Amino acid sequence: MPEHGPSRGSELPEEVDMSAPVLGSSETLRIVPKARPVFRENVFADRAFRGVVLLCALAVLAMVGLIFFELVSQSRLSLSKFGFKFLVKQIWDPVAEDFGALPFIYGTVVSSLVGLVIAVPLSVGTALFLIEICPLRIRAILSLLVELLAAIPSVIYGLWGIFVLAPFIRVHVEPFLARYFGWTGLFEGPKYGWGMLAAGMIIAIMILPIIASITREVITAVPRVQREAALALGATKWEMLRIAVLRNARPGIFGAVILGLGRALGETMAVTMVIGNRPEIARSLFAPGYTLASAVANEFTEAVGNLYLSALMEMALVLFVITLIVNALAGLLVWSIARGKPSRALA
Repeated sequence: MPEHGPSRGSELPEEVDMSAPVLGSSETLRIVPKARPVFRENVFADRAFRGVVLLCALAVLAMVGLIFFELVSQSRLSLSKFGFKFLVKQIWDPVAEDFGALPFIYGTVVSSLVGLVIAVPLSVGTALFLIEICPLRIRAILSLLVELLAAIPSVIYGLWGIFVLAPFIRVHVEPFLARYFGWTGLFEGPKYGWGMLAAGMIIAIMILPIIASITREVITAVPRVQREAALALGATKWEMLRIAVLRNARPGIFGAVILGLGRALGETMAVTMVIGNRPEIARSLFAPGYTLASAVANEFTEAVGNLYLSALMEMALVLFVITLIVNALAGLLVWSIARGKPSRALA
């Protein structure tokens, strides 16, 4: 067969010059080293930040530990003399140096429980109204007003309780309770206006914004699809709130209540001004009482003996341990209901 030559207009390929550098060789492309100094700086900054935040967390734990150690060391004299009997004795006699904390524990528990009985329904109702019923244009204003209750100093609550709440209770509330519920034994005796009932009402007002705020967060964490499913099945607004919302938010609401109880146990100034400050155990809520925090605040400056001062420090230790346990339990309950829920609530 005849050989085909190059077509007209075509050019012969030029010979490759082997002496020219080839693309990709080490002479034309140089490997740029990585920015090692910048990388090392980033690692150093990350480690420094981690160390700083770890130091902050350890500082908080160290402060709690130091407070506990100081309370134990300062109450060692009372612990060695009275032992466990300090918690069950009803006598408080600084002159004879005979001390018992039972009336103060009783007053702390009873006043806190009265505050919870009043505050829990109001707080849950407020949270439900703000989340489910309140119009959007006034929701922010009402939420701000509720949260402002937590910003009022306790001494202001105490003054308001002395000049406004106590006379109102003496004239209107206590006669009504004594007339219709005096048979229970909880509402009998002289009507002073100040006492366990007044202290419980003051505590209820002070812990209301705490319980309401946490309850709002817990209710918001309930998935929206559960509300829609209940309404789709023909449930009314109340049935939807009861079945789909409150039932799922129950552990978180209980945690909010326990957290409010921790706040109520440590309240000092406002309660001191309205509770009456008398170390006795009385069945009636009209009677005056005493709390652990009030006793420490009132009598610390009057403690002239070492044993007297040690007994007050032991009461502070009891209050510290109770408050720490209650707040830890509340945080655990709130975490158990709120973990992972905010992202699903928007689904």
